[in-house]
Amino acid sequence: MTDRSAEQDVGRIEDAVRTWSRPSDLKITDMRLAVVASNYDYPIIRLDTNQGVYGLGEVRDAGHKENALQFKSFLLGQNPCNVDLLFRTMKGFGGPGREGGGVSGLELALWDLVGKVYGVPCYQFLGGKYRDKARIYADTPTPHDPTPEEYVQRVLQRKAMGMTFIKFDIGPNVLDDIPDALIGAPTEHEYLMQRRSQAPGTGVSTKLSDKGIERMVEIVAAVREAAGWDVSLCIDHFGHGYLTANEVIRLANALEPFGLAWIEDPMPDWDIEGHRLVTRAVNVPTAAGENLYLWEGFREMIETRAVDIIHPDLLTSGGMLETKRIADYAESHGIPTALHFAGSPIAFMANLHCAAAISSLVAVENHALDLPFWKDLVTGLDDPLIEKGYATIPDRPGLGVDLNMEGIKENLRYPELFEDTSYWDTPKLGFYRPPGPVIGE
Repeated sequence: MTDRSAEQDVGRIEDAVRTWSRPSDLKITDMRLAVVASNYDYPIIRLDTNQGVYGLGEVRDAGHKENALQFKSFLLGQNPCNVDLLFRTMKGFGGPGREGGGVSGLELALWDLVGKVYGVPCYQFLGGKYRDKARIYADTPTPHDPTPEEYVQRVLQRKAMGMTFIKFDIGPNVLDDIPDALIGAPTEHEYLMQRRSQAPGTGVSTKLSDKGIERMVEIVAAVREAAGWDVSLCIDHFGHGYLTANEVIRLANALEPFGLAWIEDPMPDWDIEGHRLVTRAVNVPTAAGENLYLWEGFREMIETRAVDIIHPDLLTSGGMLETKRIADYAESHGIPTALHFAGSPIAFMANLHCAAAISSLVAVENHALDLPFWKDLVTGLDDPLIEKGYATIPDRPGLGVDLNMEGIKENLRYPELFEDTSYWDTPKLGFYRPPGPVIGE
């Protein structure tokens, strides 16, 4: 038998793995962003390296590019393959809602790099896949004229696209022009302040009347009759702090006959006890969690079984691996997972990879069915992307898509297209100098 050197053995292994570069020598050299204007802004991240390969990520929809750029000085010179080390370094500087978008979006870019380097799809780093296709649920915004007829038309359009799981938004705003549907009418200022209140339903005196509940029931009943019982339906936007838990309970009980898959965010994200009260009192499933950050942010909601379905947005919850961790913990408490999503095709692909690895998955949201330019932001998408209500899990390295520069250029919020970000290369130490003499001067 011929002796082989250790170096030769390593070389044979690397040949088998199909690397795009030499992983042990890989270093992050730059971070660039381009902000796409859409129904929500999409701050798209590109992490460059010393070996030409780059990773793609995305700050949470309606977030800001600075949410990611603040971490650039941490990442420069680091090996992106050390995903957990870098994630732990960053995660303490994130937070709920859009404040988690930088940490989470960069986690996507790191995994995209690792997948490209090793020639492996991202789901493989999450433990492999449970499915080859993920069920998609279609978001359907409130019609300009929120009548039952308009709702039916919008939902039937979704069904005509082949969607078999449809969400539609139905909140107190659909009652604005219905006489006596609300008890008391808030001013616009009161309405906005109510959304920010730490005491849901108490910031203004407005309440749902029986007539208001009847109108909302009328809308859901019309949609169910038109869509049929072969379509899963769920609703959103009737909570968010507009209503007290007792009002949500009244409304949910009235909607029980229509077999909804869930009512989304019946109470504000932080109000775990409010969610628990609603969930215990109604037979319609509840789903929440799109603005919660990290496993620690979901822990109380899961352990108290405050909802029937957890609903993380992986661009806030911490990215793919952290969302998989959250979903596994929820499953251990008998709670399945649906994935909230309203971003670009880059993050949509990340959602598909994550969905593949979650055993208790219900469905993944798509919020872009009305955006004709959406698919043109990247290359590498399947055509059709969604077929008979399902999207195929990508099998290409990393996230499985690349940038379409022309499509991005045509839809920029600002003229900058992955332009220089060297301002963020070093921490801005010394910018603030307290008043008074400095020791040594």
